Amino acid sequence: MTNIAENYVRVQERIEAAAARAGRPSSTITLVAVTKTWPVEVLLEAYSAGMRHFGENRIHELAEKRPLLENQLGPDSGITWHQIGTLQSRQTNIAADYADIFHALDRVKIARRLSNQLGESGRTLPTFLEINVSGEGSKSGFEVSNWENNATERAELRKAITEIAGMPGIKICGLMTMAPWDVPEKIVRPVFRRTRQLAQWLQAEFPDEDFSQLSMGMTDDFQIAIEEGATHIRVGRAIFGSRQ
Repeated sequence: MTNIAENYVRVQERIEAAAARAGRPSSTITLVAVTKTWPVEVLLEAYSAGMRHFGENRIHELAEKRPLLENQLGPDSGITWHQIGTLQSRQTNIAADYADIFHALDRVKIARRLSNQLGESGRTLPTFLEINVSGEGSKSGFEVSNWENNATERAELRKAITEIAGMPGIKICGLMTMAPWDVPEKIVRPVFRRTRQLAQWLQAEFPDEDFSQLSMGMTDDFQIAIEEGATHIRVGRAIFGSRQ
């Protein structure tokens, strides 16, 4: 096997082990292979190894790579394309055309533009709401670093979700978050646990919406994320190595 195929097997083994610790079937976890900066040849190798979910941080890269792979594999290749990075206003039209799932909706303004453009094409885009549980200034997302105790944070989030939920073309499917990097597990784990608890609270607040999916966990912390309820993990370096 190639290094990518071998790495993929090792990541799957770690997923299965974490799922077993959490008492969950590993089939409930979607591995999104983060292919940022990697050329199409690498994606083809990943496809040959069995990967079917590819994630891009930059929407322009997704829009470039998707047609190239479809030209070689056909439009029925079974690939799901995940836009895992936030969007700027001028990029929403590209996401509306090329993304299958959007992991990083962080503003009502972006949702409004995306909805208008999805409406033009008649598409529906499953969308995670990005939330900032850690409170880090470098992180995007709706501010919920003290949601359990701060009524204003909860009210602002409810208001945003109420507006987004009424927008055609956008289908809320859960929450996405990122934990701080290079910190001890005792700091990482509560971020994922509190995200799951927030999703449970939101499900009770919005029973007609779907907050069952959690996009959280990357190469360094995806096992912790799975133990805390992640349904989607975004892994790049553990599969492909350090980026070029």
